[in-house]
Amino acid sequence: MTTDTIDYYFWINSDWAYFGNPRLKAMGERYGLPINYYPVDIGAVYARTGGIKLPLRSKERRDYRLLEMRRFRDILGMPITLEPKHMTQSVEIPSRFAIAAMQMDIPAHDLVHAIMTALWVEEKDIEDTATLVAIASGLGLDGEAILARSKTKEAGEQYYRNTDEGIARGMFGAPFYVFRGEAFWGQDRLDMLDATIARALGKPAVLPTLKVAS
Repeated sequence: MTTDTIDYYFWINSDWAYFGNPRLKAMGERYGLPINYYPVDIGAVYARTGGIKLPLRSKERRDYRLLEMRRFRDILGMPITLEPKHMTQSVEIPSRFAIAAMQMDIPAHDLVHAIMTALWVEEKDIEDTATLVAIASGLGLDGEAILARSKTKEAGEQYYRNTDEGIARGMFGAPFYVFRGEAFWGQDRLDMLDATIARALGKPAVLPTLKVAS
């Protein structure tokens, strides 16, 4: 018997993944579904699927992104810095750090979300290894052991394997969620994922999941 899971492909630098994390975790808990976390190299994804990195997008697209960020900030009641000072296009170091933790059988969600929060809320540099160790230590984890594991060949290979597998499953942007082979792109599609899971499992969907913050 095959156990259902939610496969979650994400760029650890993603504002949209940050917005979606709490609802995704709640969905997994509500339906009793494990969530598989797969950090990817979004630059490689864009290069192979026709995406455009943020700095290269038109001013109109960049401006609209900021507008949407404000909207979701207010709807979800989640703080976010619209233009964090440590935003970077390369996040291999924190991605490998998260992968290493998972390879050590550490549950992924809290660490992944804490790394994203450090960037998008706390103005921290998540490419700095001391910052990553401190984040892990703040969660009661052995940050130094995770850091050491992140530098291994296995962690690096998994990072690029995640990227290859995500693209093979149709990923062209992130966050990207897959359930029973069906793909959902973007945290604004989590309601659709919820409805699909509920229908597949014969359970009532919890819709809408977006609530205006008081």
